[in-house]
Amino acid sequence: MATFPTTATAAAQRKQPLRRSVDSSLTLFPAAAPNGLSESREASPPPPANGRRLKPADKLVGIARLAASSPLEDSKRGTEYFSIPVRSILNRCDSPRVPFGWTVNPYRGCEFGCKYCYARYTHEYMELDGGEFERKIYVKANAGPLMARDIQDKNVWGDHIAMGTATDPYQPAEQQFEATRAILKALAAREGLSLSITTKSNRVLRDLELLKDMAKRSSVSVNLSVTTTSASLARLLEPRAPRPDLRLEAVRRLRDAGIDAGILAMPIMPGITDGEEALDSLAKAARDAGALWFAGRVLFLMPAALKQFIPFVDAKFPKLARQYREWYVRHGNAPEEYRREISERVEDLRRKYGFQNRPDRSGSANNAWRSPQLALGLGTQVRGCTSATEIAGLPKIARAATAR
Repeated sequence: MATFPTTATAAAQRKQPLRRSVDSSLTLFPAAAPNGLSESREASPPPPANGRRLKPADKLVGIARLAASSPLEDSKRGTEYFSIPVRSILNRCDSPRVPFGWTVNPYRGCEFGCKYCYARYTHEYMELDGGEFERKIYVKANAGPLMARDIQDKNVWGDHIAMGTATDPYQPAEQQFEATRAILKALAAREGLSLSITTKSNRVLRDLELLKDMAKRSSVSVNLSVTTTSASLARLLEPRAPRPDLRLEAVRRLRDAGIDAGILAMPIMPGITDGEEALDSLAKAARDAGALWFAGRVLFLMPAALKQFIPFVDAKFPKLARQYREWYVRHGNAPEEYRREISERVEDLRRKYGFQNRPDRSGSANNAWRSPQLALGLGTQVRGCTSATEIAGLPKIARAATAR
């Protein structure tokens, strides 16, 4: 099996490029605000969005036509924000590869600009190049009222709802547009739901009181995605996401408030974040923050993400570039032997630091699934909820053979 240099070796190799990268990154990490939340701060902006579409405007149909006609709401930090009409906020997920029935993504596109983001392909549905993923953000219009209607009309009882499976619900756009908060308020009006939120942002703490209120009547959990404890490396990989220590502190505050929370070390990047010491440091930090669970999965690159990530590796980790091409260009994934090795490493860390498997969503007297239809006719009839065992954020999806 081909192997990558150790994390320590890779760190030495990237030392000079990392220093040069600070001036060219989308933004520097924001300073902590007095209330503990991160506030956006201008640095060197990215190149302006060039509006590249994969088809001429007169050939657009469906979501691509809607996106092209969506009104521009704001433009700042080199990013454009559009309001896009949608029919529904809750999206049915029938894939056997994921253990949740419904997904919620308040935004299309994500300003964090993670170099490895698998969800870049979703911009191609709008006939936009995947490189526009962090430059053109589409805010789903009327998110709160639509969620209130969806949760009433759709048969969600007995299924888990996963928020943030494709784009981050607490990205910078949320500070202005509050689509996520509107959705949570609609969900808070119901009981007996099962909801998880996956985010890279400590901005989730803004909704702490709302989450505490929801947790009294429903099953609620939060996954904080953290790929490394190194702030400088995280800045390189995830240019606009809050620092790792802010995310870990968010876990601590969520746990202190009684909210189930854990860490997703996703993705684990070969030769970059996969070293034994690096993963041990992250698992220990998760344990110290009070995280209930710790999960990790090796980097998977769909074609749209591959187009962005391989040039990034060429520029910042040149000694890893050949190996990445051998592993990822044809298959989109690392070899099975390597993935198994990393899976065993993560499992060893879970045992070492005493992490639980997953949040318990089996239901209790206070957080059981209740169908409102059954309640109307039968009073207190209760049925058990299907266990939602997601380690969300980056579901394992087969690479589309026809994708370009």
